[in-house]
Amino acid sequence: MSGKRGNGEGSIYPYKNGYAAYVWVTKPDGKRARKYAYGKTREEVHEKWLNLHAEAKKGPVATRHRTLAVFLSYWLDSIVKPNLAPLSYVSYEGYVRLYIAPHLGTKRLDKLTVRDVREWLTKLSAICQCCAQGKDAKRATASRRCCAIGECCESYPSRRVIQGSRDALRAALTHAVTEEEIGKNVASLVKVPKPRRRRIKPWSVAEAGQFLADAADRDDHLFAAWVLVLCLGLRRGEVLGLTWKSVDLEAGELYVDHQIQRAGREILHRETKTEESDDFLPLPALCLKALRMRRAQQLGDRKAAGELWQDSHGLIFTTKHGTPIEPGNLTRMFGLRALRAGLRVIPLRNTRHTCAALLVVLKVHPKVAQRILRHSQITMTMEVYAAAGDEDVRDALDRLSSAMGGSG
Repeated sequence: MSGKRGNGEGSIYPYKNGYAAYVWVTKPDGKRARKYAYGKTREEVHEKWLNLHAEAKKGPVATRHRTLAVFLSYWLDSIVKPNLAPLSYVSYEGYVRLYIAPHLGTKRLDKLTVRDVREWLTKLSAICQCCAQGKDAKRATASRRCCAIGECCESYPSRRVIQGSRDALRAALTHAVTEEEIGKNVASLVKVPKPRRRRIKPWSVAEAGQFLADAADRDDHLFAAWVLVLCLGLRRGEVLGLTWKSVDLEAGELYVDHQIQRAGREILHRETKTEESDDFLPLPALCLKALRMRRAQQLGDRKAAGELWQDSHGLIFTTKHGTPIEPGNLTRMFGLRALRAGLRVIPLRNTRHTCAALLVVLKVHPKVAQRILRHSQITMTMEVYAAAGDEDVRDALDRLSSAMGGSG
């Protein structure tokens, strides 16, 4: 019978063209308030009313739900920016602005479903991002060549972008669950294909020796950087973040604890990502000689620059005027120098694979190499040493030694 409440139904009543009900709940801020449910039939509202009661018994319940776009903005500004690395914020902000908010931003946070997320990812993979972001339209009229003139260039997002977008949404919804705004993380229930990495064959010891010999012969001002990358396996940011305070040339040690990063429009000199990344590394003789050469070069650069010199944290590797080197520029310079030396170009990060073999050639003791390579067990280091024991490999750096003797 319409208008009457059944036994135990509580506050269910006629409302406009259907029915409404409410339950007293405790909000996340600890205050008590009414939570309403609406429907066209009494049975529909009764079911929602029972679900509200069950939800209220589990813990705090939000009475007003934000849209996903509003929550993502709050999450980026109040959670990610103050607590995570600047590069993480830039990455998450880009995924939210370009891929998540334009498609899911208007949906209510508590109404987002697994199906919504799955359909969004499927749709996203088939959307030309040049069209969606107006990339061609931003070019000068004379330079427009595709989407702005009606010729779609089919710049579809890669698997890595799809996975990154899903991961950013999953991270945000994880926080929404923590703050008890939603009951489950629907993004974590959607699987995406893992991007396949193209394997690139690293340089052999002979190729690394040819690269270093060419750089030494040309008195390359980044020669020491290439030596540290190849012989110690340092990452790009770690090399650029080194300061003279990090080096003890007398003791033959290098302390890695800072890095240079590009975050949006800023170049940051900040601590390494984790404490495990910080370490004292012993310096082989080749590295020590290269660093002494670099110090002499920098003193010459400082004298030539005069008042234009800018002392940036006492960095070892700088521009001619003492400013930090752009990380992307170091990668480009590495590629250009590889071509100049007559070698195939490999990504700068792949040089770490050549590091172990070079340590063998430099006759570094296995226990010392274990520290440099940051292997947890000496057996891993010994496997590398056993694989790089040929005499022709051991003689690969003869040209390098000769070049360094000539340029020193």
